[in-house]
Amino acid sequence: MNPETQTRTDAELVVDVGPIAHGGHCVARHEGRVVFVRHAIPGEKVRIRLTDAGEGSKFWRADVVEVLEASPDRVPHFWHLADSLRAWSHGHPPVGGAELGHVSLKRQRSLKADVLAEQLKRLAGVERVTGVETVGGSAAGAAATGRDAGLGWRTRASFAVTPAGGLGMHAHRSDHVIAIREMPLAVAGINELRLWDIDLQGIERVEVAAPANGSRPLVLLAPAAGTRAKRLGAILAQLPEEVSVASFDPLKGEVLQLRGRTWVQESAAGHEYRVTGEGFWQIHRDAPDTLVGAVKGFLHDGGYLEPGAVVADLYAGAGLFTAALADAVGVTGSVLSVEGAPGASRDARKNLHGASQVEIMQGRVERVLRQKPRNFDAVVLDPPRAGAGKAVVSQLMAAGPRAIAYVSCDPASFARDVGYFREGGWSLSGLRAFDLYPHTHHMETVALLTPPA
Repeated sequence: MNPETQTRTDAELVVDVGPIAHGGHCVARHEGRVVFVRHAIPGEKVRIRLTDAGEGSKFWRADVVEVLEASPDRVPHFWHLADSLRAWSHGHPPVGGAELGHVSLKRQRSLKADVLAEQLKRLAGVERVTGVETVGGSAAGAAATGRDAGLGWRTRASFAVTPAGGLGMHAHRSDHVIAIREMPLAVAGINELRLWDIDLQGIERVEVAAPANGSRPLVLLAPAAGTRAKRLGAILAQLPEEVSVASFDPLKGEVLQLRGRTWVQESAAGHEYRVTGEGFWQIHRDAPDTLVGAVKGFLHDGGYLEPGAVVADLYAGAGLFTAALADAVGVTGSVLSVEGAPGASRDARKNLHGASQVEIMQGRVERVLRQKPRNFDAVVLDPPRAGAGKAVVSQLMAAGPRAIAYVSCDPASFARDVGYFREGGWSLSGLRAFDLYPHTHHMETVALLTPPA
C-alpha cells in the first residue's frame, strides 16, 4: 500500500455531521474534504477517528469516538462490540453489521427513506418519498425474542474465525477479526448453538442457517488449506447431534456432507422450499412472506396476474416467487423461472417439480432471454445487489410485458435501473420499502414498473 494512503489514519478530528448517505455513513467535511462518518446521526457534533485517509484521497472514512452534541434520536447501542464509542475506548474498531444500532428504530427508518429518495432523484430523476415499513415487530411473542427492538430476525449469519480459533466477525472494511460471544440480530436457533464455545482452529469461515419454521439448522464450515479430516471431526463432535454440518469451498461452490443434510427446509407463502448450502434465501424471518405479498399485491391488484397469464421470475433462486406465480396463473398459464447459480436452480427444480406450468432454466438471465424470446404479461425481477443492468433492462422492455415487479436490496442499483426504464418511457407506478435489516443501513424495496400507455 502506498504510504501516502495512510498519512492521516488514526488521527482525530471534530466535525459537524451532515446528511445520511447510501452505505451506512453520514457526510461531514473537514477543510473542504468529504469525510464519510460511520456511527453518527445528522446534526450531531462529534469527534472522529480517521480509519482510511490520505492527503491525495478524494474522501476520507472515519468512525465516531466521542459525541459532543448528541441527536435526540441517539440511543444506547444494543451490542457493546458494535458500539463505536465503546469499542474504540477499548482500543479496537467495532464489528460490522450493526452500524445503525445507536439510532432509534423510528429514525433509522426515516434515514433509510431519505437515502432511497436521494438515490431515486439523483440516479433516476424521480421525485418520490416513500416511508420504510416495519416488518415483524410487535407481534405475539415479539417482546420475548427482542423482535420489537429490531433484534432476533436473522435466520442466516456469516462468521469469521480469530487466529486463536474463536468465533468472530470482521470490522467494517477490514481484515481485523473480533471475537464474539453473541449475535443479537440472529434468531435464537443460531445463538443457541453457542459456536463461540467451540475450538474452530483450521476453519476460515462459518455460515449458519436456522430456518424460522424451526426445522433442522445447518452449519457450513470453510476449512483452511491443509486442514485434515480429523480436525473437522473434532469440530463436528462439539456440535449438537440434531444439527446438520457440511464443509464448503466458497470459490468452487462445493458443499460436502459431514452429518445430516446439506440443505435446509424453509417455509413461505404456503409452500416448502429446499435451500442447499450457501443457496440464497431472504435472511429476515418474515421477509419471504412480506415480499411475496408485496409482489402479488402489485401484480394482482393491477390485473397483471391472473389464471392463464404468461409470466417470468428472473434471478429466481430456489423458487420463492416462482411458486407464488404458479399458484396465481394456474395450470392454464405458464411461468419461466431463470436462475444463474446451478445449485439454486437444482433446488428450484425439486421445489417446483409438481408444477407443470413452470419451466426452469439455469443460466444468465440475458442469455436465456435471448434464447427464448417471448411476450410476458408480467415479470418478477429480483436481481443480486448489483442490479439487473442496462442490457437486461433493454431486453425486458423489448419483450413487452404489461408490468414488472422489481425486488431490490440496494437503493443505488435499483435507482440506476429505474433510470434505464424511464429512458425507455416506462413509469415507476408503485413503490414500497421494508425495514428487513433493522440496525443496519440495508433495506428492501418492491416496485411496480409499467410501460408507456
